[in-house]
Amino acid sequence: LIRAESIVKKWTIDVLMDDAAYQNAGNDKAEIDNLVNEYRRSLIRHRYQERIIRDRVSADISVYDQMNYYEENQQQFILSQNLIKGLFLKVSVDAPGLENVRKWYVSESVESIEKIEKYGIQNAIIYDYFYDHWVNFEDVMAKIPRRISNPTQFLKVNNHMEVSDSTHVYFLNISDKLLVGNPAPFDYVQAQIQTMLVNKRKIDYLREFGDNLYRDAVKNGTVKIMTE
Repeated sequence: LIRAESIVKKWTIDVLMDDAAYQNAGNDKAEIDNLVNEYRRSLIRHRYQERIIRDRVSADISVYDQMNYYEENQQQFILSQNLIKGLFLKVSVDAPGLENVRKWYVSESVESIEKIEKYGIQNAIIYDYFYDHWVNFEDVMAKIPRRISNPTQFLKVNNHMEVSDSTHVYFLNISDKLLVGNPAPFDYVQAQIQTMLVNKRKIDYLREFGDNLYRDAVKNGTVKIMTE
């Protein structure tokens, strides 16, 4: 009952405060009304546009179109971060078979990868396999207790890393790398390109839709263009 009374009192105070503010708005009242009406029109327009886009604009962009856009606009996709492919492993310092891990993690043979995968499933705290896709080097380094002052220079001369602290051992093998300043690979930016092309399709559709509305309104007399 106390909580209910508190809620009712707060609501009443809010209403009274709104009324008092509006009554004392003075010359600002007309401006406030205009802003409210403009916001209402903008909200209704936005909801309507969302509905017609959802109903009439396809979000399916072919890989061919995505690739064409990528080829024609590569300068839009210059890397500002280093990318790598490879393998990351975090294990306890007392985990069994660490000497074997040291041999396996730097090898990219099918046999070694199978062994490290089996070992990682059984013993690793973190087992990240990314030989088949690009990841941000800084995201991987965030899991390793070592700070690198110049990541780009480090990657130029290093392909693997082993770091230890009092509780864990961290293994990183780098099979491939793309450094800052190079064009991002297509597969890394494909989702971004998809979003860009869908948004462009939406903008083009809304522009065409607006032009059609205008032409129809002029044609049927809803809009009349007055000349002197």
